[in-house]
Amino acid sequence: MTLLTLPSTREEAWRWSDLAALPALAETQPSGSAGDASGFFLGCGGPRLLFVDGVYQADSSSPGPVTVGAIDASAGDHPLGRLAEGKGWRLALGRDHAPGAPVEIVHLSTGGTNHLAARIDMDDDAQASIIETYAGEGWVNRLTAIRLGRSARAMRAVRLLGGSGFQSMTERAELAEGASLYTSFLGAGGADSRIDVRSELAGEGAFAEIGGALLARGKQRHDANVVLRHASPEGMSRQTWRMVAADQATASVAARVEVARQAQKTDAEQSLKGLLMERTATINLKPELEIFADDVKCAHGATVGELSRDALFYLSARGVPPLDARALLTRAFIADALDRIGEEQAREAFKGDADEWLGGAA
Repeated sequence: MTLLTLPSTREEAWRWSDLAALPALAETQPSGSAGDASGFFLGCGGPRLLFVDGVYQADSSSPGPVTVGAIDASAGDHPLGRLAEGKGWRLALGRDHAPGAPVEIVHLSTGGTNHLAARIDMDDDAQASIIETYAGEGWVNRLTAIRLGRSARAMRAVRLLGGSGFQSMTERAELAEGASLYTSFLGAGGADSRIDVRSELAGEGAFAEIGGALLARGKQRHDANVVLRHASPEGMSRQTWRMVAADQATASVAARVEVARQAQKTDAEQSLKGLLMERTATINLKPELEIFADDVKCAHGATVGELSRDALFYLSARGVPPLDARALLTRAFIADALDRIGEEQAREAFKGDADEWLGGAA
């Protein structure tokens, strides 16, 4: 029997997450029947790695500069992230190095539980884009540690397409002077999810942007928790989240910006928006600013609403079927979160996945 120590919903940071299914998933064995993974690769032409139930598939991978083995990545006291510490993949780039194309990583799961760590180490002026796709069933638990050197630039785009089960993603990042990190999530499957991100803008002039679109239906739950800490002057951060909940689903995001006393000239913005497809669904938005410096520009906004009846009537009057009109307006609602993905192939793939979800939800 596996003993899991899981947080309770009575803890503030976990009050919107339902982890009740995890002990049973931890006792289940994966079927091992993963099927064909080729459809989940975008064909960017760069390094590609396949993991099935957390196990590296060398015959189906072209890792390039990515290595697989023991990983030095720590989740601190995070109760889920620390379960993933140990083995995983590592992308290490030296000064001014960059892969010729995005790194694609596909994770397929066939039930049960699998844990895996990752580490992205980029020296000064290095650049990389990483596109990750998660599909299948079961509890998929991941920890990603990121270190960006001076003026390094990284883009990470994550698709959560699991059909059932639970997907927990923990990210820890540290950015040096002038470094830039963009992380985007799309939740468009049937599994519940929990996203925890903590990024420290340690160097002067660092930039971090995180956001995405989390789409939930049925009794599904998505829960994102983000902390961006400005520790040095002239840093900039952006958070853009779009949450959509249909049926009796719940989509939640808690986003906090912390500005240390010495982090003068910080520029931070949060934009959190939720769309209720039915009034039986739930959206929770919690923006927070914790500021100790006195010369900063920080703003946050949070709104929850429904599709505009006037817009639906306008489209209906022009011959657009009601279901298509709902999908069209919902697509427009999440567009500003997905449009910020820098890699065109990833951006279009993410939009395609969202369109497929909208077709099923409309």
